[in-house]
Amino acid sequence: MTKKKVIFCDFDGTITEKDNIVSIMKEFGGNGWEETVKKVLGGEISIQEGVGKMFASVPSSKKEEIIRFVLTRSKLRGGFEDIIQYAKNENIEFYVVSGGIDFFVYPYLEDYISNDHVYCNGSDFTEETIKITWPNECDEHCENGCGCCKPSILRKWDSDEFYKIVIGDSITDVVAAKRADEVFARDFLIEKCRDLNISFTPFETFHDIIGHLEKKKEAVS
Repeated sequence: MTKKKVIFCDFDGTITEKDNIVSIMKEFGGNGWEETVKKVLGGEISIQEGVGKMFASVPSSKKEEIIRFVLTRSKLRGGFEDIIQYAKNENIEFYVVSGGIDFFVYPYLEDYISNDHVYCNGSDFTEETIKITWPNECDEHCENGCGCCKPSILRKWDSDEFYKIVIGDSITDVVAAKRADEVFARDFLIEKCRDLNISFTPFETFHDIIGHLEKKKEAVS
């Protein structure tokens, strides 16, 4: 039986050219966010703890300003619209799995992909500062404090039926890459894949990924 392809694509730094959380913190964050980022990347604290702590320094009143900031400042990576169309043409399910936050991820993607194909963290603006919520926490097989747990999401698709393709760039994609059948990587994820001996294909734009998938399809046809 031929497995059905399904794509799980990161958002920050992958669909967009830069990491939106870092950009938001540079513009709106309170003191100490840089140190929190270092601790997350160094594995000293979990992603969930780090993201929650960073946004807890941002006033809830900044919500609309942050949305406008992301929509106007964040540049879409080349070829994203094309890979969405390619996936439709090839009958490949395309999901966004993001450590980003719903209040800016959803509006950014609304012209490209429906919310039911987006997994990300949630948000609560009822208090003085932004509270992050975790609708996609780690399942019983993961204790990493991922926040939006990408490997837990991948486990929902039976490995005997689905060929899982992961596209990403950062620390949030490392454990997902371990569970993938195929990995497209850039930036920090390339380093970690090399360290962990995970097979990957580097990319700069989504056109690179489309080209690679087309070559593989031609090779087996």
